[in-house]
Amino acid sequence: MQTADRTTARKDGNLMASGQQIPARMTAIAISEPGGPRVLKPETRDVPQPGPGEILIKVHAAGVNRPDIQQRKGAYPPPPGASDLPGLEASGEVAAVGDDISRWRIGDRVCALTPGGGYAEYVKVHAGSVLPLPAGFTHTEAAAVPENYFTVWHNVFERGGLKRGETLLVHGGSSGIGTTAIQLASAFGAYVITTAGSKEKCDACLKLGADRAINYREGDFVAAVKEATGGKGANVILDMVGGDYVARNYEAAAVEGRIVQIAVQAGAVASADFSKIMVKRLVHTGSTLRPRTVEFKAAIAAALEAQVWPLLGTRKIAPVMDMIFPLSEAWRAHERMEDGENIGKIVLDVG
Repeated sequence: MQTADRTTARKDGNLMASGQQIPARMTAIAISEPGGPRVLKPETRDVPQPGPGEILIKVHAAGVNRPDIQQRKGAYPPPPGASDLPGLEASGEVAAVGDDISRWRIGDRVCALTPGGGYAEYVKVHAGSVLPLPAGFTHTEAAAVPENYFTVWHNVFERGGLKRGETLLVHGGSSGIGTTAIQLASAFGAYVITTAGSKEKCDACLKLGADRAINYREGDFVAAVKEATGGKGANVILDMVGGDYVARNYEAAAVEGRIVQIAVQAGAVASADFSKIMVKRLVHTGSTLRPRTVEFKAAIAAALEAQVWPLLGTRKIAPVMDMIFPLSEAWRAHERMEDGENIGKIVLDVG
């Protein structure tokens, strides 16, 4: 880590960090009104100032995620106190720090989970949500890590309790979340089954370590899971679909199975036979990450650095990169994600 001075001050309207002047204004991508991708427009904003326990990052790259699309449509407002700008993850260099920061120094190369504001030249985040760049990673690769890895680690391993030797069913295996879940579960000794919507996507999942990939457009995933597990079913199911998948997940789950809901792309209302929960002793849980406390996120960050960062540093696992767009073309990145053709992460190059 670099050991530059951590002090910050104001001079002529600009933030000063370790002798380097930070502009008072920055370019950001704002949501001009709820709507389609074209409502994402460049804007000039004040550079945020880090408060106690916070750091300011000069952003080099920002990840694109489905919650950004929901926010753009007006369906996923930022939590109180968070930036109204989209962007839940970013990588870059520490530009300034607030009080009570002991670990991070000016110039450190980092990536971070943000409560919002990642689609900008600068973003402030709580220090507990910041991690060092994995060894050998570029900023565009590192920007593809935080949101997916925080989400998968908590929901599959902590909330879902996946253990070595168990079976994980991942829906949407070619998405950023899916490709992350496949690699992590495989690395930690699970048998991995995934669903995807084309042969190309299924093949990509198998190359990442999935033991079985099911094209949901051509076959019934419930029957395929039962066949692959000798009739037992999946111990953990990671679902971002919802809708009619709820009842089918109950059928595909093993006795004592855990279904973890992280999104409801096919609808938040479903009809299901709840006797399956009693007969199989199932647990159906779920979570959202963005509104959780900084302490909660810091605990996940610590677990990731201890358990997952060594795997990233040796390239045993790595984010799957789909396409990189310039910040000014964030609308194109959203179009790409909504088209559903991406395999892996879409990232914005901020510069």
